[in-house]
Amino acid sequence: MLSIEADKNIIALNTLGFNAIAEQFTRIASEDDLLKALQYAQLHQLDYQVLSGGSNVLVDEHIPGLTLHMQVMGRAVLKECDQQVLIRIGAGENWHELVQWSVVNNWQGIETMALIPGLVGASPVQNIGAYGTELKDVLVQVRAWDCLAKEFVELDNSECQFAYRDSVFKRSKGRFIITSVDLKLHKRLAIEFKYQALKDYMHKQSLANITLKDVFQAVCEIRSDKLPDPVKVANAGSFFKNPIISHSQFQQLQGDFPKIVGHPSACSGVKVAAGWLIDHCGWKGYLASGVGVYPKQALVLIHTGESSIGQLMQLADDIKQSVFDKFKVQLEIEPQRFPSVN
Repeated sequence: MLSIEADKNIIALNTLGFNAIAEQFTRIASEDDLLKALQYAQLHQLDYQVLSGGSNVLVDEHIPGLTLHMQVMGRAVLKECDQQVLIRIGAGENWHELVQWSVVNNWQGIETMALIPGLVGASPVQNIGAYGTELKDVLVQVRAWDCLAKEFVELDNSECQFAYRDSVFKRSKGRFIITSVDLKLHKRLAIEFKYQALKDYMHKQSLANITLKDVFQAVCEIRSDKLPDPVKVANAGSFFKNPIISHSQFQQLQGDFPKIVGHPSACSGVKVAAGWLIDHCGWKGYLASGVGVYPKQALVLIHTGESSIGQLMQLADDIKQSVFDKFKVQLEIEPQRFPSVN
């Protein structure tokens, strides 16, 4: 039996902690629930939108139509051999708890993505990543309801069209509703570090034989030190993408700002640290009218209460403008509007 709630306040379901009223709301615990909810929306001529963990969204104050909260659970081993394991994870599973589970089983591939907030179903949308690893590196297949074809489909890695914090799911807003993902993880470990922060941590710990648990612990400590826990400080994680600029533009900026932080990008060009740009425009620690910039990481915007999504977006616009004025680099907001704005 599908349970529908009217005028549901989803303040607890978005990590920025803004009051938001969903006109109609239902929890989706299975693919059968999903089909029933879509039939209900069609019968009552309602628009609908899918809410995952609420950790990477900018929620409007009023959400018309039917909000589907994805809570499809489940973890299963599909195939296993001496070298690899193939697992299927429900869209409603907590991402960080999945990472913990993989580390306990000594399966390598996602340990550097510890403490990324949100649910598994949202992970392919953003192609989440951290410390040199992205979801695309381990994802085999996504199962989703195709709202155009009106059927469940399986999209392999190439069909997901992954890019930096991007995918076909993000570009084709509203078409796919993800119910599970399949990941391939490794059982024969070859631990290497692509980011200096992890190398420095391991050097300080003087660890001779580094394990996945060591890597997981390192990431947790590093992230906890510079990123706020959404339970304690309302935020949506990294608010801006690290912009990718040409090598020539980066060289020009280096001439004026020798300490600018950038890394070669896999899709050519240089990925510049957006947090560094924002910090050097003087925004770190800024706070006014209940919204601000986290004192330990300028990439994170925070909400301290008694404010609105409009005030946060105005702050974001002001930051973007100041970065462009100083560096001629255009920042792009990472969290998505909810409901989506086409």
